[in-house]
Order: sequence, then structure tokens, then C-alpha cells
Amino acid sequence: MVQGAKNDKKRTYCVIGAGTAGLCAARHALQAGGDVTVFEMANQLGGTWVFNEEIDKNEYGIDVHSSMYKGLKTNLPKEIMGYPDFSIPEQESSYIPAEDMLKFFKMFSDTFGITETIKFSHYVIRIKPTKDEKRWEVIVRDCPNDALRTYEFDYVLICNGHYHTPKLPNYPGIDVYKGKQMHSHDYRCNDPFVGETVLVIGAGPSGMDLAYEISKKAERVTLSHHLKDKPKTAFPDNVTLKHDVVRLTETGVVFEDGTSQDFSVICYSTGYKYTFPFLSCDCGIIVEDNYVQKLYKHCINIRYPTMAFIGLPYYVCAAQMMDLQARFCIKFFSGDKNLPSQEDMEADTNAEMEERWRRGLKKRQAHMMGPQEDVYYDDLAKTAEVDPIKPVIKKLHKLCAFRFSEDLVNFRKDVFRIVDDETYVKVN
Repeated sequence: MVQGAKNDKKRTYCVIGAGTAGLCAARHALQAGGDVTVFEMANQLGGTWVFNEEIDKNEYGIDVHSSMYKGLKTNLPKEIMGYPDFSIPEQESSYIPAEDMLKFFKMFSDTFGITETIKFSHYVIRIKPTKDEKRWEVIVRDCPNDALRTYEFDYVLICNGHYHTPKLPNYPGIDVYKGKQMHSHDYRCNDPFVGETVLVIGAGPSGMDLAYEISKKAERVTLSHHLKDKPKTAFPDNVTLKHDVVRLTETGVVFEDGTSQDFSVICYSTGYKYTFPFLSCDCGIIVEDNYVQKLYKHCINIRYPTMAFIGLPYYVCAAQMMDLQARFCIKFFSGDKNLPSQEDMEADTNAEMEERWRRGLKKRQAHMMGPQEDVYYDDLAKTAEVDPIKPVIKKLHKLCAFRFSEDLVNFRKDVFRIVDDETYVKVN
């Protein structure tokens, strides 16, 4: 597909998903003069921020996307969770309920005329290049009318998130264990854990949160982790920390230190898979152990550079990064700037990945940023000549990114205020 083709007519954009990534992608495509269609399989916008009691299938037989649970509050302050030029409205707290995030996204969508471009309860079944390889054929199931519809677009922005398809470890004995096994994706509230003995595997933000929430009802909780330094936070008395599990038994697990323990429930908080079941094999994208390739700057499909992915990198300031990625991609898609050649994009990507492997990162960490996030943000902004993320946002994100591991019980009481593009203050 030729980047920048069809200058004589309005460019058409397909956006997959109306969550954090899809909304900002649609906004920037609209502002670039594009004709935008957003396909959202849920009946409302908001993506992962939409709470759904169901944990299996929705009313149309489609897998439930959301991993939201009752009472969830943000684990980063609202001051850095809005978009660069559209902040979350001021309120007393910095850490806000999921419902407030949802209100914010609805306000954003209405403000920029995005809502009327969204086709709700439309499930994307297949995306493939047209026969002449100049456009994209998109086949969609219109769920309320139980009809298949086929569209064609010049550009595709894939914004389907990556917190929907559980990644489960393959421990020896996983089929032998007779208790209940679940993934954090299916956690909705702590009521079912009354009197249970629970093992939570994984000490990322959701694992820590779940261990704490479940401990309010469970008899005892063990949090298994493989962090070099165990979390500093003070857990309730009925929570203990252990290192990695090596195998499951009929009644529990054996840990790497040789000790064993019985549990009635094992909850895997072990992350998610990047999955794009709607992409045909001739789209030029493969996923190996969560490494989506080959992409230029973790965004643009090198083989077909009229397709982009928004939101793959993790350990980032999500909404800010997604907005930057969207502006990066639309700068090229709109014809304002020409992409490098396929060879140059491939060379750039290969050089970055080689540097990652030299740092000891594994394939499954191909899109992990963390300490490198600023380098990535600045590279995107410089390459596409778009506004960078403000220094104050990056500073505050660095402070807050690991606060949950320091003081899980109290960190959400912190209140911050942005003073200017460089400065924030902690007001309590």
C-alpha cells in the first residue's frame, strides 16, 4: 500500500475500538479532515473502563472485553490520566473511581464529535488488504441486526487494547489441582472469597490490588511474586508474600524455596496476550510471545504502512502516550509528512530491538518501556515533528508509577496539582 495515496479525495479511516486509544485516534483523524468510522463491540464507549457483571460472553455471544471490577479506582493520579490538551475535570481527589474516568471519556468524545462516528455493538471479524493492496477490506458483524457488513478504508488504526485476553502460566500440575482457578480478568468483587484460602500469582498493580481487596473477606491470602525486591508496602496480617510457584499439587502449590501450601482458590494476575483475531494472515503482522512485529516505532505496520496500532507499549503514561502515538501516525497518514522507506523503517526497528535484547529484555518485553519511556516519547515527537509530552507529566508519572508497591493501603490518598508545564505540587 502506498503511503499518502488518494490526495484527490477525503481519506477514510477505520478505528477499531472506542476506548482510551480509539477515541484519541478518531479525534486526530477527524481533525486532519478524515472521514472516520469507529467500530466498538460494546454498546457504549470507554473500553476497559466499562464495568460488566458478566465474565464470559455478552448478549451476542462475544467474549467480554472488560477486566473492570467493582470499586476500582485509578492507580495513577487523574492529573496525568487525561489527554495532553484535554484534562480530567478538577476535583478533590487525584485517584478517582472508574465511573469518573468513563464520564471523562464520554465528555471528550462528545466535545470532538467522535460519538456520532461510532458504530456500537459492531464486532470486527476480518481485516485484509483489498486485491489491489491499496485499501483495506473490513468485515464487521452488526450484532443488533445480526448482519455481516463489508467496508473499505484507506487507513486502519487498531485500538482494541491489551487487557482482555488472559495470559496463563503453564505450571506442572495445573491439571491436577482440584481447587478453583481463575484469572484476574474474571474478578468482579471480593464477596465470593469469604472464608477462602487464596493464592494470588503476580505482583503487578492488579495483583497487589486484588491481594489487598480479597484479604478483606478471605481467611488468608498469599501473594506470589518474582520481584527482585519484595514490595515495601505493609499488607494486612492475613497476607503473606512468597516467591515463585514451581508446580501445583491436588490441594495447593510448591514454591521455589521448597515449601508447600494448600489453597482453595488460585487467582492468576499474570497479564494479558496481545491478540488481533480479526487480522488476516496477509496483513503482514505476526505476534510471537507478545512481540507484535514488524512495527515502526511500535506503531506503524512496516509492510503495509497504512495500518497502525495505538497503545501497545506498557509501563507508560497511557492516555498521554496513546495521544502522542495517534498524532504521530496521523501526521504521516494525512500526508503532512512522508514516512521513511520500508527499508529505513525496518533498519530503525531492527536497531531498536537489538538494543533491547542487549539490555537483556526478552521477546515478551518487546513493547515494555518503563525507564525508557521518555526516550520513546521524545523520539515519536521529534520524528513526526509533533508536540512532545509536557515535562510535568513525565515527572509526576515517574513519582507515581511505583507508589502502589510502597504503600498500597494509602497511596490513593495522595493529592497532586499541576502548577505549569514543568511543575506539580503534592498538596497533602
